[in-house]
Amino acid sequence: MTQDAGSRRGVVTRLDDGRQRLEFRRSWPDPIEDVWAALTEPDRLARWIGTYEGERAVGALGTFTMTLEDEPVGEPMRIVACDPPRRLVVEWEQQDTDAWRVDLDLSTEGGRTVLRFVQVFGADADVTDFAMGWHWYLDKLDETLGGPAAPEGWDAFLAAEGPGYGR
Repeated sequence: MTQDAGSRRGVVTRLDDGRQRLEFRRSWPDPIEDVWAALTEPDRLARWIGTYEGERAVGALGTFTMTLEDEPVGEPMRIVACDPPRRLVVEWEQQDTDAWRVDLDLSTEGGRTVLRFVQVFGADADVTDFAMGWHWYLDKLDETLGGPAAPEGWDAFLAAEGPGYGR
């Protein structure tokens, strides 16, 4: 993947109702089926973000653990929509915040597979820290798809990317 740091950052826009919409766009030369597999297959998912234990069907409730966190905690996750290899929508409970809903949409543009990652936050949420966290995880996904090596840990990522987010 050859995107510059600025284009890899999340973009926040304000919705008409005041909520904040965070969107990332990433792309790879890999076939859409391969990117879908990196997002959904247990062994590949574990390489960049974590584990999901439970039924894999629309409406199913399982446990999602972000295993790269300092203190990984399994949290209930529901599969809201799934249309392989194009769309996956999940929502899960988070400690100390409102439930999260993440929309992952894949398409093909100019011979590349494009991921559109969207999460909507409340009007008063400080989205910057969430954006940096997702940026870090998406860099890990990039690495699993043959992109450049992601920073080994959060501190290295923060030193490299934090200034671009004003941190």
